[in-house]
Amino acid sequence: MSSREIYTDRRTAGLLLLPTILVSLVFLYYPAARAARRALYSSQLGLDDEFVGFENFAELLTSGGYRSRLLLTVGFAAVVVAGVMAVALLLTFLVHEVGTGKSIYLVAAIWPYALPPAVAALVFIFLVHPTLGVLSGPLATLGVDLDWFADGRQAFVVVTVAAIWKQIGYNVIFMIASMNNIPETLTETARLDGVGRLRRLLWVYVPIMTPTLFFLVILNTIYAFFGTFAFIDIMTGGGPSGATNILIFDLYQEAFDFFNWGLASAKSVVLFAVVGVLMYVQFRLTDKYSHYGA
Repeated sequence: MSSREIYTDRRTAGLLLLPTILVSLVFLYYPAARAARRALYSSQLGLDDEFVGFENFAELLTSGGYRSRLLLTVGFAAVVVAGVMAVALLLTFLVHEVGTGKSIYLVAAIWPYALPPAVAALVFIFLVHPTLGVLSGPLATLGVDLDWFADGRQAFVVVTVAAIWKQIGYNVIFMIASMNNIPETLTETARLDGVGRLRRLLWVYVPIMTPTLFFLVILNTIYAFFGTFAFIDIMTGGGPSGATNILIFDLYQEAFDFFNWGLASAKSVVLFAVVGVLMYVQFRLTDKYSHYGA
């Protein structure tokens, strides 16, 4: 018999939800409303707030630099999400197939996620610093000359790889749980039919794991847009020449370097809208293509 207690009294349910509602109101909805309101004002350090309507948004939409940063951010997010999903799925499958020492391999795959983003960024700098990095020498012998402090393309690649590396462990946790729930009879049947490992992963496991995979795509998208700030701030500062200046870092600079809070608020609203549209598309795809079966 279930030990869960079901509450039919609305007052009791309301009291239980009250802490969550209060925290959401104070730390989520109220700041979001303030940011949306401030986006309609010209608000700068040392000047009085002046209502300007949608002029801040018009400035962003007519700014070629901002549109370039928007495209850069979308491309960065797409690469991070695709890279995280592909690498995590492959690692999960390899760990799942291991017969002995599975726990050791699982911990090794997950541990980078335990690092705070700032620490992960510092670790990655230690690994791939152009002159002092642990991997700089071996890469140089292979003909790869690291100069990502000055080369924008290299900086974009390095930051992207760092962001992917940090997020892999989080995905492995969910993927390994989903893969362990796949009936062993399907695996045995695929093996008896001569299905290779790669085909078994793509055509047997992945379709069954689609609810988990779509869930991770959504969380990875949020991570790529918002959770990668520390990598940009510590590793590149948005440079060189704006090659890694994604929207979340651009927003930070507008608010805390240039003290233009009205325009920064408008940028936050635009960023929220972009992520919201992507979330809507992904939820629709989840409903259409996810497989929910026994």
